[in-house]
Amino acid sequence: MTPRESSPLTHLLLLFQLLLPLALSSLHPPHPPPAHVPTLVPHTPRPLLRSRFSAHTQLDFTTHCNSSCFHRGEQEVQREQLEEKLAFETLYADGSRTLTTVDVEGDDELEEGKGHSAQTSPRRRVTPVRRRVRRQIYGADGRFNIQGDNFLLDYPFSTAVRISTGCTGVLVSQQHVLTAAHCVHDGKDYVKGARKLRVGFLIPPSMNGTADSLKSGQKPLIRWVRVRRTRVPKGWIQGPQEVSMDFDYALLELRWPHRRPFMRLSVAPSSDDLAGKRIHFSGFDSDRSGELVYRFCPVEEESSDLIYQHCDARPGASGSGVYGRVWDNSLERWERKVIGIFSGHQWLEIDGENRDYNVAVRITPLKFAQICYWVHGNRLDCVHN
Repeated sequence: MTPRESSPLTHLLLLFQLLLPLALSSLHPPHPPPAHVPTLVPHTPRPLLRSRFSAHTQLDFTTHCNSSCFHRGEQEVQREQLEEKLAFETLYADGSRTLTTVDVEGDDELEEGKGHSAQTSPRRRVTPVRRRVRRQIYGADGRFNIQGDNFLLDYPFSTAVRISTGCTGVLVSQQHVLTAAHCVHDGKDYVKGARKLRVGFLIPPSMNGTADSLKSGQKPLIRWVRVRRTRVPKGWIQGPQEVSMDFDYALLELRWPHRRPFMRLSVAPSSDDLAGKRIHFSGFDSDRSGELVYRFCPVEEESSDLIYQHCDARPGASGSGVYGRVWDNSLERWERKVIGIFSGHQWLEIDGENRDYNVAVRITPLKFAQICYWVHGNRLDCVHN
């Protein structure tokens, strides 16, 4: 199967696909009310033993799930269990660790199942099982290589960064990168590469400053920046596999701010409330070395914690920021916002039928509150979406 190469026609098609959701948004039904966001109250961090960094990075992350975990939602879990899963570890650049426990306040609406994004009955569509040509590629390869300064340095592609362990991340503030937890931690210990974790920024050939870099076909260089600290939710650490995918996210804090645009976070709405009902993400797929690869697709299924889809992807795309056009009440317009983190692949067994999906972790109100606290360090800045 021949990948789609960069060409004027490809660029025109890409621009059309980027603008299509905006055109469709004009036909969108009335906007839903903003999601209720609870508040996380952190306790004093407790020192832990230093990490051994004994784990190996698993770029091709695959899980299995049945109807029990498919229907699991935040409102079905007791407050004590939620608080335990929303506790988090902080890994510092010197290898030291701390554990921070939290209390959850203002989550009554979630517990009663009234929260906008907490779905007690996820959408169910009967879809045929699709035979896969190769892992994480469905039918014709629908990915686009992003090349040229006009694309690599433009939003939203400029928000995608590489993680030194082989994954992808997305810029969510001037100093923070959101990625998948399994890119830095295997559920029991941190991976070897997390000891000196770095984030890579693409530098287009025309900005490399050398004659060789101006030759056609030259791939972008990467400028690496060290990570100051890494935060992983306790729900990922030592959790059952089918549950831990729900918490497969981590936040990296850079040693100093970058100067590139970043993408804001949002509580993930129902796919019916996404412009065009589509999701998008860009990542560094392993089969296209040195290239940034963009793709988009409709949401196939959604549970309270996961987004199921058939976006083409390969190992290395894990940790990509999954975004859609979400209505911003404060700006009164549609905005691209990160609503999930691409995790990997899952076999979903429903009514005795195995279905094959690529999966993104959904940013729920509680996860939004947690990640927002990690970014701002102040829970008062995270009470509204």
